[in-house]
Amino acid sequence: MTTVLVFGAAGQVGRELVDLRWPGGLRAVGLDRAAADITDSGAVARALAAARPALVVNAAAYTAVDKAEQDETRALAVNRDGAANLAGACAARSLKLIHLSTDYVFDGSKQGAYLEHDQVCPLGVYGASKQAGEAAIRDLLSQHVILRTAWVFGVHGNNFVKTMLRLGAERPTLRIVADQQGCPTEAADIARAVARIAATLLGAPGPDQFGTFHFAGQPPTSWYGFAQEIFRRVEAVGRPVPALGAITTADYPTPARRPVNSVLDSGKLARLYGIAPCDWRAALDRVLGTLLGAMQTA
Repeated sequence: MTTVLVFGAAGQVGRELVDLRWPGGLRAVGLDRAAADITDSGAVARALAAARPALVVNAAAYTAVDKAEQDETRALAVNRDGAANLAGACAARSLKLIHLSTDYVFDGSKQGAYLEHDQVCPLGVYGASKQAGEAAIRDLLSQHVILRTAWVFGVHGNNFVKTMLRLGAERPTLRIVADQQGCPTEAADIARAVARIAATLLGAPGPDQFGTFHFAGQPPTSWYGFAQEIFRRVEAVGRPVPALGAITTADYPTPARRPVNSVLDSGKLARLYGIAPCDWRAALDRVLGTLLGAMQTA
């Protein structure tokens, strides 16, 4: 079996990567922060020496968008310096790296979906730290894939779907931001895309198959539209749901500014890897089936 080493195995995507049935004789070995903190270059080197992987996936990240505004040092340590540690260690061992990044590297001012070559201009510390991580990887390692994704949800970890289920059970009314557009993306769909990319990179990839790509669910929606779809499904299984009210970003100030448009165009990945964007509504059916079933038996 060929080993793919996954850093950040306790996160939403990391857990899906470890649980996934990998193609073509590949197997994932997952390391959480306790096993290998990517901010520690020595720990990264020891992990690579022990696992002897054929390819590395970085799913580790500091993702607390609002907290990052007061915790810039830690956000940069993980998202910039950790990415640099992995890229440098992979370069030293001639290993390829798949690194997960974010739609928040963009400022949201574009009309229409963002392409990979569009100008980055993050609005907050989180996005800036992820942009810095991307830059470090490009500087240190030529054989990489940076995969930007967005609005991640799934059965593991903390995410918007779980928050809506919790708040919807506690409150009769929820006010949801309706003027930010983006692409909900299931963690399991991201994991499957990463596995297909890995299989290609471990074969005979063309030069165009390295670099930066987008992978995000379709169709675009707002947080309010996302919430509507969640509670439409909750109501369909006979559970009470809250009344939803649409509000603007200005009505719900947060420490970190969010882009009003972070829609990602995934066409490049479809053209060069044959990986089409997934319908997040079908993914939402799967995720809610699991989460609501767990709530029923709890």
